[in-house]
Amino acid sequence: MRNLLFCFLMFLCAKQADAQQKRARDYGLQFGVLSPGKLNAITDVSGVKVGHVTLIKGDSIRTGVTAILPYEGNIFQHKIPAAIYTGNGFGKLAGSTQVAELGHIETPIVLTNTLNVSTGIDALIDYTLQQQGNENVQSVNAIVGETNDGYLNDIRGRHVTKTDVLKALTNAKNTGIAEGAVGAGTGTVCFGYKGGIGTSSRLLPKSLGGYSVGVLVQSNFGGVLQIDGVPVGKTLGKFDFSSKIMNSADGSCMIIVATDAPLDSRNLERLAKRAFMGLAKSGGIASNGSGDYVIAFSTAEDLRTPHQSPDVAKAVAYLSNDQISPLFMAAIEATEEAIINSLFAGSSMTGKQGNQVQALPIEKVLPILKKHHAIKIK
Repeated sequence: MRNLLFCFLMFLCAKQADAQQKRARDYGLQFGVLSPGKLNAITDVSGVKVGHVTLIKGDSIRTGVTAILPYEGNIFQHKIPAAIYTGNGFGKLAGSTQVAELGHIETPIVLTNTLNVSTGIDALIDYTLQQQGNENVQSVNAIVGETNDGYLNDIRGRHVTKTDVLKALTNAKNTGIAEGAVGAGTGTVCFGYKGGIGTSSRLLPKSLGGYSVGVLVQSNFGGVLQIDGVPVGKTLGKFDFSSKIMNSADGSCMIIVATDAPLDSRNLERLAKRAFMGLAKSGGIASNGSGDYVIAFSTAEDLRTPHQSPDVAKAVAYLSNDQISPLFMAAIEATEEAIINSLFAGSSMTGKQGNQVQALPIEKVLPILKKHHAIKIK
């Protein structure tokens, strides 16, 4: 009898975990007008992989690392076009000035917590120097972004190690990308609820080029939550500077935008700016103490730049300015949905000094969305 009871309880826990893994679209929400890719994830952009290492130990360690690989191979030897847009610069985004100067990235992208940025840099240097073909490399521009998870995590302990970062890089995959309190999103807070990692994508119709745009976010910021235009935070009475959240809206958001469209650095920066509009649509306000950055890159093979440039200039074809407005729309929609997915995947967490952050109360949110005709509850 005791074994039967145990099995029943385990079944209930499994069912609850399954429910918590539902994404926004699983409840009938649809963001924007463009269709998502097959996985509705950044990995719908061919070649992109994502790896997580999650650190949950004792009562105070709630952190981790997330790695984004634009493609599998030696990125240093075949650099890809990229750009960075700073929505609000209260952050520590390593490697940004060289990207602005040269218009490309030469390493994978690592996300972690504020005080482990140097660890991420160190690991990316090791990762790059150890790759075949890089035996004579003497300079590496590591791209490492962060948000501050110090409310739930013992951030001063700097618990992320080089081994953790390298594990995230080597274990990266293109399917089954976990969301919520995983990797670099383990200890984050968004709109006063448990934030984390979220992802989404859009696939343009063939008439508009058939290109893919994928987004991954590390959500850790505040404001007044909106879901598909519905004033959820206001309706729940929980928003920054309200009686329920007296703290400021400080935090951060890292947004990674990938596309297979042939865009140069200038138009990738324009694409990154539109992704920031997706953050605004979710209700984010980019507060004074928030480090909000967008890193955008193109995986188009013809645009890769060899480290040792040939003597003869290479002719490449980029999309013209008039062709990229559909990509702008895709970036906005995918960013908004990725942020909401990070919340829907969240689970309540207790961390450092007993600090608690509750998950988004889906049972309260769904009736609000239904009232505003945003979804049809089955």
